[in-house]
This record gives sequence, C-alpha cells and structure tokens, in this order.
Amino acid sequence: PDAGGSFEMLRTALLACVAATASAFAPGSAPLTRVSTRAAIARGPQMQEMSKAIPFLERPAKLDGSMAADAGFDPLGFSDYYDVKWLREAEIKHGRVCMLGALGFLVQEQFQLPFEGFDNKVATEAFFTVPAGGLWQIFFTLGAVEIISNNGSLTPGTMFLNGRAPGDIGFDPLNLSQDPDALRRFELAELKHARLAMIGLGGMLHQMLLTKQAPLEQLANFKALS
Repeated sequence: PDAGGSFEMLRTALLACVAATASAFAPGSAPLTRVSTRAAIARGPQMQEMSKAIPFLERPAKLDGSMAADAGFDPLGFSDYYDVKWLREAEIKHGRVCMLGALGFLVQEQFQLPFEGFDNKVATEAFFTVPAGGLWQIFFTLGAVEIISNNGSLTPGTMFLNGRAPGDIGFDPLNLSQDPDALRRFELAELKHARLAMIGLGGMLHQMLLTKQAPLEQLANFKALS
C-alpha cells in the first residue's frame, strides 16, 4: 500500500484505541449503576466502626468497649493475635508497677535506709549500689505474688479459665467492688492513672539518665536546653 493509505490506516487504529480507552472512564449504563448502588447499600451496614482513640483507623474487632477505658486503641493489631484479657492483664500489672515505681522514686529521693549502698538518691544509679540480696528479695516476692494470685496458671490459655477478671487478684480490703457502678468507676480511674504512670515513669528514667539528678532535684534546678 502507498504512504497515504498507510497513514489513514494508522489514524483509524489510533482513533479506535482512543475511543476504547475513553469508554473505560465513561459512566456505565443505568442498570449497572443500580446494581452497584444496591451492592454498596448491602455492604454499608458491614462497614467497621471507627476507633474513638484514632478516628482515621477502624476500631479493632475485639475491642468492643466492654472493658473499662477501652477506646479502640490498638494501632499494631495485638488484639488480632492475643487474648484481649491477657493483654489487659499485662497493661494493668505494668501500670500498677509503674504507679508504685513513680512513688518510690520520689520517696527514695527524700528518705533512704541507713545502710551501706542505700544512700543514692538517683534510682538509675541506686540499682547498681543496692546489695544483690535486696534485689533478689524483690524478684522472689513479685514471683510469689504472681503465682499465688493466678493459682499457678501463668499462661494466656489457662490464666482465666476460672472466670477471673483481668487484674483481679482478690485484693479489696475496703470492699470497693461491692457496688458494680462504683467498681466500674474505680476500674476506669485505675487504668487512667496506670497509663499516666507508665508514661511518667519512662520520663523519670530518661530524665535521671540524662541529668544524673533525682526527679525533684532536677525540677528545682531546671534549666531549659539551649
């Protein structure tokens, strides 16, 4: 074929390709639109609720708000792989330890035992000066509390077989758990204080490592970084 005929064939082929491409972006026919609309409506009620803690993420399926202080915060998806009760147990225990630790940092700064090795006010340094026997006492005491409170069941699969609620070790000398409404408020208060204590204890540790000063001493001699 001559050059003119080839050019016409090429132009026709290009126009056909352009038309086919454009049709892919064109609105579909009315019946197809209605089908898509019905499918969207059918899927609508199944959409996952958004997390209260992180509004741009979906609420984790297992965090349904039944536990105190549950705001759907699980950005790493731990609740998809571990028992939620076991995760809550770990959160409560770490929080209680941090509440005691934060108070201990402040008390230790003001009061020390009159024995050798107990006179350091900075907790991060006192850990290495306290006699090893004192550290072992703490270790075995905490281990005994852990075993006794769980009746020897320490794995995630056996810890709650007896119906025990996460964090419930049977310690309620003031009978605060007798009123269900009051118990719910106390559970919420404990978790909020526990989470704050975990953040605060981490801040205290970093502050002592950087300034070599105890918390109150550092506050009294605070100097902003230039």
